[in-house]
Amino acid sequence: MTHLESLKRPKGSKKSAKRVGRGPGSGVGKTAGRGHKGQKARAGGSLKPWFEGGQMPLQRRLPKRGFRPYKRTEYQVVNVRDLGRVEGDEVTPEALKQAGLIGSLRRPVKILGEGELDRALQVTAHAFSRTAREKIEGAGGATNEAD
Repeated sequence: MTHLESLKRPKGSKKSAKRVGRGPGSGVGKTAGRGHKGQKARAGGSLKPWFEGGQMPLQRRLPKRGFRPYKRTEYQVVNVRDLGRVEGDEVTPEALKQAGLIGSLRRPVKILGEGELDRALQVTAHAFSRTAREKIEGAGGATNEAD
């Protein structure tokens, strides 16, 4: 039986630490691989990755553009071609979630007009694109806007 105290780590599995700054004979004495003087030779002398040597940083050189509307509604998007994957002829946000077409019932759903529809569906969503509405109604279905 092997005893815990008799276990040894495999040879070469742990490298011994490199002792630097211990005399000229060691090959890494005096400056210890840090070169001469300068910020990076000092303790704590690392530079931040975004520091550009004092020149105007890229983020400040580029102009500001656009703005984000404070109350923008972010819809979950479902295309007309995907509505065929829903069981039955009534499509609601709950049915879309069950079919795996949307991730959350908390965020509003918008139906877009990509693809074709092969059957009449009663579709309930928070918003519809013009082409989606035309395709759903063109296939004999109806669109209802949810609150």
